[in-house]
Amino acid sequence: MTLVPISMVVALSGTMAIKHYLADFLLQTDWMARGKERERHWLLPLAAHAGCHAGMTLAVALVVEPRLWWLCLVDFSIHAAIDKAKATIGRRLALIPSQARFWWLMGFDQLLHGLTDLGLVAALLSL
Repeated sequence: MTLVPISMVVALSGTMAIKHYLADFLLQTDWMARGKERERHWLLPLAAHAGCHAGMTLAVALVVEPRLWWLCLVDFSIHAAIDKAKATIGRRLALIPSQARFWWLMGFDQLLHGLTDLGLVAALLSL
């Protein structure tokens, strides 16, 4: 069993939180945000958005543990699945920003993404 310094866990967790903020908010274009929510023709915008996350996870992995490059594929898959599920649920329930349930779903989406990033940190430091 290898012990990892808490400073490394905190630094990598912070890096992944910043990665998430950049990919989910600053780099997500209107085309991605609106396109992935559509009932039809959602695949390309969703793939582009999840690809931003995967690309940034790849960059982190190449710095921290290059042999774990494939974690970017895990991030891509999980991020796309979470966002697709959120879009489908939001559309089926006809949720709009003035409804509390819209924000509950948005918060749950962000919680799942944060937990995914923690799992990626654990993988990067333990595999």
